[in-house]
Amino acid sequence: MASQHYENFPVASWLCPPHLRAPIAAIYTFARTADDIADEGIAPAIQRLEHLAAMKADLLRISIGETHSGQWPEVFEPLAPQLRQFKLPVDLLLDLLDAFAQDVAKSRDHAGYRNHPELLDYCRRSANPIGRLLLHLYQVNDSTLLQMSDQICSALQLINFWQDLSRDQPLGRFYLPQDECARFNVTPGQLAAGESSAAVRSLIRAQVDRAKAMMLTGAPLAKRIPGRAGWELRLVVQGGLRIIDKIEHLNYATVTVRPTITAWDAPLMLCRAILM
Repeated sequence: MASQHYENFPVASWLCPPHLRAPIAAIYTFARTADDIADEGIAPAIQRLEHLAAMKADLLRISIGETHSGQWPEVFEPLAPQLRQFKLPVDLLLDLLDAFAQDVAKSRDHAGYRNHPELLDYCRRSANPIGRLLLHLYQVNDSTLLQMSDQICSALQLINFWQDLSRDQPLGRFYLPQDECARFNVTPGQLAAGESSAAVRSLIRAQVDRAKAMMLTGAPLAKRIPGRAGWELRLVVQGGLRIIDKIEHLNYATVTVRPTITAWDAPLMLCRAILM
């Protein structure tokens, strides 16, 4: 599934410890399938919410050893044994579904986020659970390291938002905080029209700078995770920072252009990962 979706970071690559590839792949497939239900295709919001509710019911079934409904065998067949073997925290998986349902409702209502703390609360449920699930697999439970993971994951989510503005705005997905828009005198109409004025670029720059600071705050975690897992995390961090480089190179005009990671970026990211 990872090969069929663009990501800014590696997913269960050869750097990942071999015995953890199966649970990581199962977690990714669950999260990606739920995310696709929330924002891919042309299904109406009511159908998306029904499907997410059905996924939640199946997750709860397999968490107590019952059989899933059979609607998503490619998700729950591999997830069920990994859930049991590694005692994955089900509440973190439920947080993901809750966040995706919120995303559907906000897109349906063309609603946004009032401020950065409200947006971070969404990231707490949509992104941070992934990092915490991975640290659970690595048997890391130190509170300081978990907070560093949250910084990385929230930063990755925010970077993805500012990378995808040209796609999200026309689809009714509004992530730029409303109080920040007001501070920079940017109106919803300007954003919907794809206007890349100096004010809009300044608004985006402020968001990108904040995400970069969060990423750099969490980045030392990569050196605290031993072995190959730590090296994979270094590349995750560098993937996010590389997208920031590209946003900066575009002078923050991501309401019109979507920067992406390509194979040409790999050598630079690897070099930077080594030097961390």
